[in-house]
Amino acid sequence: MAEGYHPDRPLIVQADRSLMADVHSPDYQACRERLAAFAELRKSPEHMHTYAITPLSLWNACAAGVTVEFVTETMTAFARYPVPSNVLTDVRDLMGRYGRLRLVRGSGVTLELHSDDPDLMTLIRRNSRAGAILGPETAPDRALVPVGERGRLKQLLLKEGLPIEDLAGYADGAPMPISLTESVDFTLRAYQLDAIDAFWADGGPRGGSGVLVLPCGSGKTAIGLGVMARASTQTLVLCTSISAVKQWRRELLSRTDLEEEHIGEFTGERKVVRPVTIATYQMLTHKGRKGGPEFPHLELMQQENWGLIVYDEVHLLPAPVFSITATIQSRRRLGLTATLLREDGKEEDVFSLIGPKKFDAPWKDLEDQGWIAPATCTEVRVPMERAARMLYVAADRKLQYRVAATNPHKLPAIQGLLERHPDDLVLIIGQYLDQLEEVAEAVGAPLITGQTPNHKREALYDALRSGVIRTLVVSKVANFSIDLPEANVAIEISGTFGSRQEEAQRLGRILRPKADGGPASFYAVVSSDTVDQTYSDHRQLFLTEQGYRYTIEDFVPA
Repeated sequence: MAEGYHPDRPLIVQADRSLMADVHSPDYQACRERLAAFAELRKSPEHMHTYAITPLSLWNACAAGVTVEFVTETMTAFARYPVPSNVLTDVRDLMGRYGRLRLVRGSGVTLELHSDDPDLMTLIRRNSRAGAILGPETAPDRALVPVGERGRLKQLLLKEGLPIEDLAGYADGAPMPISLTESVDFTLRAYQLDAIDAFWADGGPRGGSGVLVLPCGSGKTAIGLGVMARASTQTLVLCTSISAVKQWRRELLSRTDLEEEHIGEFTGERKVVRPVTIATYQMLTHKGRKGGPEFPHLELMQQENWGLIVYDEVHLLPAPVFSITATIQSRRRLGLTATLLREDGKEEDVFSLIGPKKFDAPWKDLEDQGWIAPATCTEVRVPMERAARMLYVAADRKLQYRVAATNPHKLPAIQGLLERHPDDLVLIIGQYLDQLEEVAEAVGAPLITGQTPNHKREALYDALRSGVIRTLVVSKVANFSIDLPEANVAIEISGTFGSRQEEAQRLGRILRPKADGGPASFYAVVSSDTVDQTYSDHRQLFLTEQGYRYTIEDFVPA
């Protein structure tokens, strides 16, 4: 037997900083709980789960107070084989970078960048982009930083592999007392309180900005309300849609002591700014007239004395909002999301401009505790008739997806799934409007798209909530922030190519725990042996990493 070999231990650490954890080991659960603090879960099939140690995962860990000793002790204590020495060295090096640069409050309103390593400061001053931001050198180990460049400096240096620990604190903002009105049907759960505590970090300089990652249906809005209550300051809440704005408004009025006159909406329908204002990203990124400011409404983020800005669905943050966020680093920032995955790869910008990940609740853990509904995921593969197949073969790649996604044979497959769930509340979700219109007409269900007036959307959502209608066909507008607690079946018929975010959000529409404790069913209807199936496989990656399993069914048309 090889020296240092421990067959009962769960963890295999490899030289490329990937880790595999054997779920059948008796120590797997204890190992997994520790890995979650510093490694990213990449895959979770039946027997071996794969994690990766990345610079960002380690810097998130540092921001949460995790030490080098915790990481190295976890690997050595649970490792089946000796841990490669280069991995231990890499961990020490990468974690050692966090805190070497500290942004602190100087005298008056100035900021200073400090380092215990004067040579590192010299290196930064010589950097063509970062050096241009710094003000005069006040000492070999420090330099002045213009207040408005706080975010951009963090963003630039993170890309150089030099994370800044931001200890400069935050402006309190104008006071706005907010209290939660907990009741029999609403009280913060233990994990929600843990998330709030993690964000605030005991009120010290490391608290007050960051991202909380929890599954759809787990009550991220309630956590946002808890953070707002603890801050008790004027707050700006940024959302993905008018429906989400309405949902936040309902929750604020029913779960806090705020009154109507305290809450404003800044949308295409209303532009009212009040101590607590809820706005859409779309409104903030609306382009102005030629000759004026490019994004005139972005001034909303600066013109009021906000003490807290809440970014709902922070993984969707558009570039202009990133840009303005870089200039308002003196305000506390809370990001809420089900996944930090960004298809544009800008997770580092979320880290540097919103804040590090402060809390992450695994989907399956909350399912096991009964806080989100158990879900089964099924991929239904549908063949293409010859005429559609010939059109598919002749098309270019982009058109191929549309041809495959709108395969006419999907309609009888959808009808078969509806027959399988006659008493359930069903969402049929898709990408292409002509396909959705055809499906809605064929199954006799109402349709919601981006063109549907908001009052009609809300009426249809209410009808589904109450069971007046049992099936609703929806476009991408239903991907985010709609509250349909008893919807328990989702049928996805087309999507945004291979977006993992979208798959997670669509499953999330049906994950709120059901009154009867029943499960949720998620179906992805795809055209066999086409790019539709390929994209579907990629969309499923995030959910399989969370522990969900897709079973495969082949649909045979009559």
